[in-house]
Amino acid sequence: MARTQILTPTRLHSACFAAFTAVTRLLTVGIWGLLLAAGSVLAAAPAETDVYGFDDFPLKEPLEYPDWFKKSFLDLQEDLEEVTAKGKTSLIVYFGQKRCAYCRMLMEVNFGLTDIVTYTRRNFDIVPIDIWGIDEVTDVRGEVLTEREFALREKTNFTPSLIFYDQDGRIALRLRGYYPPYTFRAALEYVVDGFYRTESFSDYLERGDSTQTFEPGDLNEEDFFTEPPYMLDRSRLPGERPLVVFFEQGECHACDVLHTQPLREPAISRLFQRLDNVQLDMWSDTPVITPDGRRTTARQWAKDLGLFYAPAIVFFDAKGEEIIRVDSVVRFFRLRNVLNYITSKGYLTDPNYQRWRVTSGL
Repeated sequence: MARTQILTPTRLHSACFAAFTAVTRLLTVGIWGLLLAAGSVLAAAPAETDVYGFDDFPLKEPLEYPDWFKKSFLDLQEDLEEVTAKGKTSLIVYFGQKRCAYCRMLMEVNFGLTDIVTYTRRNFDIVPIDIWGIDEVTDVRGEVLTEREFALREKTNFTPSLIFYDQDGRIALRLRGYYPPYTFRAALEYVVDGFYRTESFSDYLERGDSTQTFEPGDLNEEDFFTEPPYMLDRSRLPGERPLVVFFEQGECHACDVLHTQPLREPAISRLFQRLDNVQLDMWSDTPVITPDGRRTTARQWAKDLGLFYAPAIVFFDAKGEEIIRVDSVVRFFRLRNVLNYITSKGYLTDPNYQRWRVTSGL
């Protein structure tokens, strides 16, 4: 499989900005030229590192929020009223950590693009929450709890996590983890244009990409992947080990990076070998019997799960219940922690991954 070249942050900023700005002038055509153009630029431009290849170990120096983030008293009811009074679309609650490398990518790469910043500031207010914070928050329903309690309740397993509230206080969209600029921009427009009222984000993206033909392509192989047929039913007979399902697609740079970098790490590879692993092309009609016993196809199952990003890695327990999913950009440190959570059976004693990390000292 041909490998795409990689981007430095500087080249990434200028390349993406050029793509976004050009397509913004053509909004009468729709947002999808933006997605395809930005995606093409990301895949083609030469460089040393990119949005999929950064060091995700905790930062040495704490992050600072952009100065245009809202200075909130953490009363989200009041913040939502202000959004409505200003004529903006939505309130975004940002859940982050001061030393989170993925949060830095959002701040420096996505919010390093003038187009994204301008669009975000015009349509949203962003209130930052420290997932370990102890300050009191009043949520949109009037419940008072600490920042940490709020983050735990909303299962913000991976930072940055963003919850988009519409003017009525309903959740329009959740994003858990870091996404590249073109996916992030699509999420913003999905909320602003009101499509969340009629369709899922995954359907929105698929509909927008209808100009492309998603033919099953060559996928990266691993020795620990199980061969078909994919009879994954655990509802009648529990499995002996947790199950991992990799949803991928052909011509996927992020998938290539996953296989050539984190999965090449011996410690990570050994942990996956302690699990049952299946790889599916998320656009294929490959027959699958799901862990809960349903007959379907890989494509339909991915749709039912609401997956919109590849690669997505979904973990199931011995009885076929989903434990956790990693469906955003993932690197060594985060993937290793998730695998430790699964292989140590931490999910049996604490189904909340974020709380398990605290008790485990990770």
